[in-house]
Amino acid sequence: MPAVLAYTGAGRRLVLALKHGQPQPLVRGLARAMAAQVRATEVDVVTWAPTSSARRRRRGYDQAELLARAVARQLGVPCRRLLARQEDGRGPQAGRSRAERLDGPVFVCRRRVRGAVLVVDDVVTTGATLQAAEAALTAAGARQVRCVAAAATPAASASPRRGRPG
Repeated sequence: MPAVLAYTGAGRRLVLALKHGQPQPLVRGLARAMAAQVRATEVDVVTWAPTSSARRRRRGYDQAELLARAVARQLGVPCRRLLARQEDGRGPQAGRSRAERLDGPVFVCRRRVRGAVLVVDDVVTTGATLQAAEAALTAAGARQVRCVAAAATPAASASPRRGRPG
């Protein structure tokens, strides 16, 4: 799973500032580094793994959406909201045990999908969120799904990723 930062030390502080601070100064640099992990010719559209509606309302933005839009600009491809998060009442992934995180969120596609999709997320811990996004996009017709994140926990970046190459 390509990620530009380890979710420890300074990388963790940067992602937390993105989530809970003023995200705009951080987005451009992170997006440039994330886009460098992917060739534009490999992607037809960029989307993101959406946060919960409660988190979006509380923050006033979805940090993964901000990153996805900036990555798409860097790659010169469209960015579309393709995924909707099914609200299941379990709350956010943050603060849950690893076992609970492995039973990640559920996403549904908002429309049929063609071509290769790049899914952007802010931080990967177990990979369950991106696996759920990949499953929804594949079921909706995506030819290929690639993923990139701003940061990954050391365990996430070291563990093999199931599913398609990403």
